[in-house]
Amino acid sequence: MHEQPYEPERAIAGTGMGGAMDLAASEATTLEGRPSAASGGRAPGGPAGKPRSLWSDAWRDLLRNPVFLLSALVIVFLVLISLWPSAIASGSPLTCDLAKAQDGPGPGAPFGYDGQGCNVYTRTVYGARTSVTVGLCATLGVALLGSVLGGLAGYFGGVWDAVLSRITDIVFAIPVVLGGLVLLSVVTSTTVWPVIGFMVLLGWPQISRIARGSVITVKQHDYVQAARALGASDTRILLRHIAPNAVAPVIVVATIALGTYIALEATLSYLGVGLKPPSVSWGIDISAASPYIRNAPHALLWPSGALAVTVLAFIMLGDAVRDALDPKLR
Repeated sequence: MHEQPYEPERAIAGTGMGGAMDLAASEATTLEGRPSAASGGRAPGGPAGKPRSLWSDAWRDLLRNPVFLLSALVIVFLVLISLWPSAIASGSPLTCDLAKAQDGPGPGAPFGYDGQGCNVYTRTVYGARTSVTVGLCATLGVALLGSVLGGLAGYFGGVWDAVLSRITDIVFAIPVVLGGLVLLSVVTSTTVWPVIGFMVLLGWPQISRIARGSVITVKQHDYVQAARALGASDTRILLRHIAPNAVAPVIVVATIALGTYIALEATLSYLGVGLKPPSVSWGIDISAASPYIRNAPHALLWPSGALAVTVLAFIMLGDAVRDALDPKLR
């Protein structure tokens, strides 16, 4: 058999049956880039031949999930009325008339009046602003602080990791409600910021542990080792290679925790150490309406129902996001 001379521009391509065939470089490129008939004339992966990522697959799954769509609609509605409560509620939530105390539904007050003669409907609508503000700000603060501390501890390890682990153990040992009773009882501010600061102070260890474990897993991958071997700095490795691939568990936990922070704010306000009048909060309204539950149950049921629906919507959203971002559940 005549032996062909070796040509550097030739390539080896798989035959699909365990063997190989010798092709020219141009032929190998054509063969690799040729779209199959099963893909409808397009390269595999996605439109225009782009490979599909975890995020694009997750978004497609979310759009097909009725639980996500329903919870997202509820959350969008809550955000809108938080930004523009006057669009669906007229009057001020602080305007009360004792002559109408504990009255039932009537014109301009579809939810009736509470024990102070305040419009329950107006206060319920304006209470959404407080809950959404506390939930979003607390979640962002917890996610940022926990992710940074946990990510650095998981990446560098050593003494930093050991010290952070002991600090998280100490913070985990503090009961949340009891800690709120102690720390917030000395606060006289009527704004939401002391409550948000308390939630961030006691909430970051959970996100920190999630971020630490995720970073430890991701930094063992080959592409991270290759980037380090090529001389990439720690900052570049963390921001370009580790963070995008380790953030999914943090997003899932933070989304579910958002509903928990809203419920925690209502609990602390109900106990009298969270938000204080004249702030408008569902927890304050529930606390004020509790003594009149027999004579005016509507004053208690409406803010309680709004709180329950809000917390449930965020928890359902978190579950849907978890199912979409976890490859093991596909």
